Amino acid sequence: METSAPEETGSENAPPMAPLSRLREPPTTKRGARTRAALVKAARKVFERDGYLDTRLTDITKEAQCAAGSFYTYFANKEEVLAAVLLEAQEDMMHPGMGRVQGTDEPYAVLEASNRAYLEAYKRNAKLMALLEQVAQVEPEFREFRRRRGDAFIRRNARGIAELQARGVADREVDPMMASRALSGMVSVMAYNAFVVCEGQEEEGTPVEFEELVSTVTRLWANALRFPGHR
Repeated sequence: METSAPEETGSENAPPMAPLSRLREPPTTKRGARTRAALVKAARKVFERDGYLDTRLTDITKEAQCAAGSFYTYFANKEEVLAAVLLEAQEDMMHPGMGRVQGTDEPYAVLEASNRAYLEAYKRNAKLMALLEQVAQVEPEFREFRRRRGDAFIRRNARGIAELQARGVADREVDPMMASRALSGMVSVMAYNAFVVCEGQEEEGTPVEFEELVSTVTRLWANALRFPGHR
């Protein structure tokens, strides 16, 4: 699972979700752009349906309703089209993180909003997150990008924790980086279990209650950092 809680935006951009070296220059014609976009859209659908290992390039071109040979105009192989799928989805996976908590901000409210944004984005992209987990096991280059991306978010959350410690809001006796690794990882695993594995569902198939999930992970963060009123 991606060991991250809220991701970062703005001037502190997160590393891309896939290696940019995998991608060619975009087509210069409108027709070429439409064909490439159709292939990327089809690839995401097939990857999420069949999984990375079982997806065939002919499945993608069939879904995109284009000739098999057209695929190689835009992508060399399955790894390249996967990189395009992940980079296209990246914007939707970007959302406010804890980051800097201004002096006038209520820390618990900021934390809750950050966790909510992360969990909403994870839920929207659950199939893609499951795919990324699978790919990371078999493609070293994707695994390394995934690790770097997770580390960037952990460092950002650690800075946020350190700022709260300086304000006397968070427990000063915990190491901010270690706390960030533990708490960010907790939210990531909870999201993976709730939206990918569907752990905790009732036998009838009732999904995990979203608001309860947001409330629980936020309270655990606040309790662990010993926020005032949460000790």
